Amino acid sequence: MTDSRTLGRLKLALLGLIAQRPCSGYDLLKVFRDTAMGGFSHSPGAVYPALKWLETNGLIRGKLDNHASLRPRQVYHLTAAGTAAIKKEVRLPVTRDDVMRNADGVLLRFVFAGQVLGRDEAVRILDEYAGQIESYLPDLKAQLASLSDRKDPYGRLALQHGIDMYRTDAKWARKTIKQLNTQSPVTWEA
Repeated sequence: MTDSRTLGRLKLALLGLIAQRPCSGYDLLKVFRDTAMGGFSHSPGAVYPALKWLETNGLIRGKLDNHASLRPRQVYHLTAAGTAAIKKEVRLPVTRDDVMRNADGVLLRFVFAGQVLGRDEAVRILDEYAGQIESYLPDLKAQLASLSDRKDPYGRLALQHGIDMYRTDAKWARKTIKQLNTQSPVTWEA
């Protein structure tokens, strides 16, 4: 797994997409290939084994669609255990390690939390994410200050880029929280 979470990012992405609507493996590959979710994987060599793992572990169920077709396809549906797994995953607290190594995983959890558990859980994730960033920024600024006596500016410039990106993420999270708190709650049900 790429992080310390129970499912890992790819399996969580697959579960979340299937929770939105039943999908075939090909449908999922197209989402990864054609959208911003491409960072999770668009490789059949990763996606199909992950789908097999999810099915073997009872989180999704495949059903043959279009039996009479020359190319019938397996369409995956979320099971009750799959819904429970998504809920468990998105309820995990956001950690500093998430901020440092798994920001896209946090955003994935935010999206699926909003769909599966509702606005309050999505807001909690963003609040924890922004808080972890805000507590990490002083450490990064200290690292930047320690580089000030070096003649080579490239390391400082790269670190400044990271600091600026973290500030932008925290600002976005706080702004999004305000926006979400002005809307009526929406919850997806399996």
